[in-house]
Amino acid sequence: MNGGGLLVAGTTSDAGKSVVTAGICRWLVRQGVKVAPFKAQNMSLNSFVTREGAEIGRAQAMQAQACRIEPTALMNPVLLKPGGERSSQVVLLGRPVGEMSARGYHGGRQQRLLGTVLDCLEQLRGTYDAVICEGAGSPAEINLRRTDIVNMGVARGAGLPVLVVGDIDRGGVFASFFGTVALLSPEDQRLVAGFLVNKFRGDVSLLEPGLEMLHGLTGRRTYGVLPFRHGLGIDEEDGLRVSLRGAVRESAVAAPVGEDVLRVAVCAVPLMSNFTDVDALAAEPGVVVRFVDRPEELADADLVVVPGTRGTVRALEWLRERGLADALGRRAAGGRPVLGICGGFQLLGEHIEDDVESRRGHVDGLGILPVRVRFAREKTLARPAGQALGERVEGYEIHHGVAEVLGGDPFLDGCRVGQTWGTHWHGSLESDGFRRAFLREVAAAAGRRFTPAPDTSFAALREEQLDRLGDLIEQHADTDALWRLIESGAPQGLPFIPPGAPA
Repeated sequence: MNGGGLLVAGTTSDAGKSVVTAGICRWLVRQGVKVAPFKAQNMSLNSFVTREGAEIGRAQAMQAQACRIEPTALMNPVLLKPGGERSSQVVLLGRPVGEMSARGYHGGRQQRLLGTVLDCLEQLRGTYDAVICEGAGSPAEINLRRTDIVNMGVARGAGLPVLVVGDIDRGGVFASFFGTVALLSPEDQRLVAGFLVNKFRGDVSLLEPGLEMLHGLTGRRTYGVLPFRHGLGIDEEDGLRVSLRGAVRESAVAAPVGEDVLRVAVCAVPLMSNFTDVDALAAEPGVVVRFVDRPEELADADLVVVPGTRGTVRALEWLRERGLADALGRRAAGGRPVLGICGGFQLLGEHIEDDVESRRGHVDGLGILPVRVRFAREKTLARPAGQALGERVEGYEIHHGVAEVLGGDPFLDGCRVGQTWGTHWHGSLESDGFRRAFLREVAAAAGRRFTPAPDTSFAALREEQLDRLGDLIEQHADTDALWRLIESGAPQGLPFIPPGAPA
């Protein structure tokens, strides 16, 4: 007998589907329910490598942690990694299967994957008491309805009830809820059980008349109103948004243990991937992390991080166009700390041979590290562990570039020259002892009287965040009704709104 299930859809991207899914998962597991997350198709440059060497969306790995289980490829069978405005690498069951244009994917390939998606979900439902599925974007994208495999397509195929999440902080949430249901076909409307309001500020009693009117208009109830909480956007999916908007995103900072704070500038390169690597730095008391895109913003930084990217050669050009390449060269020559991770490590090298990602052939790197990179067609997916700075380090690797290290001091799988460090290892800064040792080196080189906190545990902080998500669901949602929905399956006989017409 299959376990229960629920699809968490949203009125828009960033409505809060990922964190609501994680919150429901953590609430359920605290009730003794054996639960797993699922997202049929994810578009993200933030990914993770499972124990069996499969690449999945980072958000699904975070949701698996909320469930207190190991993530697997079944939880995110299709991952799309954008390589530009019109094409993406398609990762199927954890392995890349090729590049495809958006038109080519939606024109036929996507629909053929529905059987694979439903099979993965069926396997999870056969193993767990409940599977909480996350949708993508909005289920009311009527131009994509025919090929949909992640929203109503998977809900129909698996007989799942649908909970629609709306971000009230953006405004227009009632119109968004009504419009979402109204644009669906009658068949799909019958699967929509109700709504969940996210990021509410103020007195809930002032919202209640609107919720009652929404029920009268749609025949659907609201399952909860979640209050606005800062700092809950863990493991965001969209690094592309940070790099393209050209804005500085700065972390909140707890009071330092020593006399000084430590300032970290992250170059917001195009197609930035796994920018969650710096979350562990931002979690340290006294460390301020900001994303920057101008050379003058590196001047007061104690550490500059060049993060991963899905377009190493494109990122190189971007750094040169903006003057950031010269600024990085001056920093390195002056012995000021620079850390390159994955694509950021590759572009710090002498040259790149790329006939795979950009197909540009030989491209000169920044020449800061004695490294030569050749892009291989086979992607490296690994979960390495080792030693650095006298501490144990764990990480994960996701890259096509193969680095030949020709000098410098060994550093994980890369090298170090002076105060410039390079490695392919994502997630290494989540190893607490290593992170503290690294920050001590950075502080000494920067001349800062900064002391890492002796007891900061990134894993414990992540657990606290997940528990806060679980608390939100437990305290502000109708959990009895939510569990009945998960347990009983898709609703039947709900009144529906004729598509395109008012109620």
